[in-house]
Amino acid sequence: MKANCWFGKHDVRVREVPEPQLLNPRDAVVRVSSTAICGSDLHLFDGHVPSMKEGDILGHEFMGEVLAVGSAVESLQPGDRVVVPFAISCGRCFYCQRGLWSLCDNSNPNARVAAERYGFACAGLFGYSHMMGGYAGGQAERVRVPFADVGPLKVPAGLSDEQALFLSDIFPTGYMAAENCQIQKGDVIAVWGCGPVGQFALRSALLLGAERVIAIDREPARLSMASAGGADTIDFSVEDVTECLREMTGGRGPDACIDCVGLEAALGQAVRACRKGGVVSIPGVYGGFVDRLPLGSAFNKGLTFKMGQTHVRRYMERLLQLVLQGRIDPSFVVTHRLTLEFAPEAYDLFKHKRDGCVKVVLTP
Repeated sequence: MKANCWFGKHDVRVREVPEPQLLNPRDAVVRVSSTAICGSDLHLFDGHVPSMKEGDILGHEFMGEVLAVGSAVESLQPGDRVVVPFAISCGRCFYCQRGLWSLCDNSNPNARVAAERYGFACAGLFGYSHMMGGYAGGQAERVRVPFADVGPLKVPAGLSDEQALFLSDIFPTGYMAAENCQIQKGDVIAVWGCGPVGQFALRSALLLGAERVIAIDREPARLSMASAGGADTIDFSVEDVTECLREMTGGRGPDACIDCVGLEAALGQAVRACRKGGVVSIPGVYGGFVDRLPLGSAFNKGLTFKMGQTHVRRYMERLLQLVLQGRIDPSFVVTHRLTLEFAPEAYDLFKHKRDGCVKVVLTP
């Protein structure tokens, strides 16, 4: 089969690879109908994530049709149409039983490697380094899905792929980021980064009752999409973000700040801008140390930090209902559609935001 594989920094290639097989009674094999490039995939593309190996299959946002299931899988059968969460969860451990799906104790076969770096290991992730389990990703024609009796969500026939696909990651990630803000009536929420997660975070904040959302970016296409979603916008390339936020909030600062950038410079600015007693929510991926974090500012302002890999399975049914009710159509975020064979070109398009690119969907 064909799959998009990592060969080094800024080097991805579509190659013929072996077909996935059922390796465990709780496995399924899914034929991918749609997959996507996530902003966190760019951290792999840019060489920021350790333990990648040449030939690793990328991608953790995907959906498709179940082709085969292991003998222990009772919730799925061949022919089911499913969307699959990016974090792999066993459903039975201490953390899964508490709805902390991305902290699963049993799904990362390379837990020792992750624990050496972080103290403890998180769940295995599709297509996201050997430290995170070494699982083949979803930018492929077919995928092996472990613990298939837990993760995949059946998709109603009436929904298009693009309405359901983002339940795999960016919609729950944006929603959890907004939920972590502990939004109260009248709150003002600031969102750094208007990429796909930022777009869902700002819309989720409004769905959860925020009075006003202020979105911060410099790309015209992203700012335009944020504005269409109901946010006020700040172009940080021409405006002083901290001053603008102070003016837009009567000198107090936003009630909560969401860093949808990750591995970059937004966090310090969010800490400084947030009002006293506010919340800083971090869905943007961080893989190591943060330099020059203004911890003294956070401490003296009494800020609360909420962060972590998204507990996707916690949100999938809830967000599916919002889609079915017509309260949000996740397909709004898609700007570019290509076939899988053009994955290298799609990565370049997405990374450099060419042609107003916000989100790319690939079809095998």
